[in-house]
Amino acid sequence: MNAPADIFDRHARRHRRDRAAAGDYPAHAFLRDVMVDGLLERLDVVKRTFADVLDIGTPDAGIAVPGAHIARVDPGFGFARRVGGVQADEDRLPFADASFDAVVSAGVLDQVGDLPGALSLIRRTLRPDGVFLGAFLGGGSLPALRAALRVAEGERPAARLHPQVDVRSAGDLLVRAGFTLPVADVETLDVRYASLGRLLDDLRGMAASNILTARTAMTRDTLARAAAAFADAAGPDGRTTERFAIVFVTGWAPDASQPQPARRGSATASLAAALRTGGS
Repeated sequence: MNAPADIFDRHARRHRRDRAAAGDYPAHAFLRDVMVDGLLERLDVVKRTFADVLDIGTPDAGIAVPGAHIARVDPGFGFARRVGGVQADEDRLPFADASFDAVVSAGVLDQVGDLPGALSLIRRTLRPDGVFLGAFLGGGSLPALRAALRVAEGERPAARLHPQVDVRSAGDLLVRAGFTLPVADVETLDVRYASLGRLLDDLRGMAASNILTARTAMTRDTLARAAAAFADAAGPDGRTTERFAIVFVTGWAPDASQPQPARRGSATASLAAALRTGGS
């Protein structure tokens, strides 16, 4: 059976990341900074020592775990070389099974065509009871840009924005990939932009611009109409609010030591009895 066609252009993705690596990436990396802070906070709650950690999507060494050896991998050559890591896509990880105690990923999983496959590979690279923590741009992001493009392109909009995974689907994907104790939550970040151009600069600078295989170039007239529609949505200060929804996910590689759900039918008290007790 033939593998499904990639909805994302792998070559374009590498090019976008290499362009960001050669530019002023830190000036546009506010989303990754928020993601890294959130992941490290969640990792700090896990009270255990990690010997081997994999960092997936690593433009810098912002993810650090005391006492751990950290392997780093990035889809772009420029970022991978900068941190002494390996260039590879998330659904083609070059690591043996059960290689890591923890896998952490910030800001890249929303650009993977085979996300279920990537998550399955991540789970396989974990040792039993190893933890995966990820963060990526999710459903509900970029509503102002989407609205401006609808105005600019009318009834037949071109494919310019990536499909997005919402928080509920993210949890379902963890289960499908074989993770136990899955958790998914979302944090939103609102940013005020003086113009559509500033937003597009940020998206290019953070390597988050269009990499869809079926993408088409935007004409000058379309861009001008989109910029005008974006400006029309501005508040009294002349700035338009754009929203970024960051989905955080946590999952564990299966292990017999983990809490197990009660066997169906094993309860020793009836629901009716519990309700009578609660109402007395």
